[in-house]
Amino acid sequence: MKLEEALFNWLQIKVVAMARPHDGAAEQTLQFLEQILQEDFSISHFSVNDSGDNMYLVQYELDGTVHHKQFRQELAGQLLADINANPKYNEA
Repeated sequence: MKLEEALFNWLQIKVVAMARPHDGAAEQTLQFLEQILQEDFSISHFSVNDSGDNMYLVQYELDGTVHHKQFRQELAGQLLADINANPKYNEA
């Protein structure tokens, strides 16, 4: 897996976890992906912000240097849309 792919996977589940704060599976998956970023890519201090223009800005630190990567919100939000569209995951 390449770094950009790992960041995108982390962003997708981060979007899900933010929208579904009581979703334990989303939180566990988020923690797992954060561990991959830290251990496999030596990344620390990662965060996401809305950068406008329908983009998310992922900020992370690698080797003491801050880096930024932008991803389209539509693509990053697709996992959440798929989960919300499936009644199996939306039962009370």
